[in-house]
Amino acid sequence: MGLLDDKRILITGVLTDTSLAFGIAKLAANEGAELVLTGAGRGLRLTERTARKLPGPPPVMTLDVTDPHHPAALRAELAQHWGSLHGAVHAIGFAPEACLGDDFMAAGWEDVQVALEISAYSLKTVAEVVVPLMHNGGSLVGLDFDATVAWPAYNWMGVAKAAFESTSRYLARSLGDKNIRVNLVAAGPVRTMAAKSIPGFEVFENTWSQRAPLGWDITDSSAVAKAAVALLSDWFPMTTGEMIHVDGGYHATGA
Repeated sequence: MGLLDDKRILITGVLTDTSLAFGIAKLAANEGAELVLTGAGRGLRLTERTARKLPGPPPVMTLDVTDPHHPAALRAELAQHWGSLHGAVHAIGFAPEACLGDDFMAAGWEDVQVALEISAYSLKTVAEVVVPLMHNGGSLVGLDFDATVAWPAYNWMGVAKAAFESTSRYLARSLGDKNIRVNLVAAGPVRTMAAKSIPGFEVFENTWSQRAPLGWDITDSSAVAKAAVALLSDWFPMTTGEMIHVDGGYHATGA
């Protein structure tokens, strides 16, 4: 038996087979879950192409978190496809170029609000889609990069992640009476398409494995996938509002 037998899971953020979300989707399918993926805009075709590498393959539906009409449309499509679901993975993030790099002061509000809407507020948007379909409770899992400190070059994306973390706690508080758990996996750096867009990402690549007590492989997302699948399963029935670090222990070390 698999950890996710008879579970229906929505997974966002699968672009390529190096995506953290892809690793989660692959393991979830292997553990018995039935999946639906979402994509948007120019990335939709990438998601459709990558979905073919998964067991099934799972259908791909459209969700643009910046379009106010999409959540209700996707919810209706999922209701017709499944009727109900048990879990969802939020792996959505974006910040304009001005929000990243060496100059924190460079970004104007027009750029920052994009980062906040897509990378933080979208957790509530995904909840709008799935919560009405979680008839017997469920699990919402988000992918995070710990925002309790200021990282080199991460800048306003770090601010967005801090808002993301706070949003997850308020959602956990709000949805607890529906038996819906909301948790984050704070992953160490993995060489994905998103990571390549961060100026100075090599700083993380060069130091993380040296400082993490358990070591760290920037090409291996399997530990992140295992944590997410565990949180989607019934094995954490009383855990919500939590941020679980899957980073080799880096977060616990000093300079």
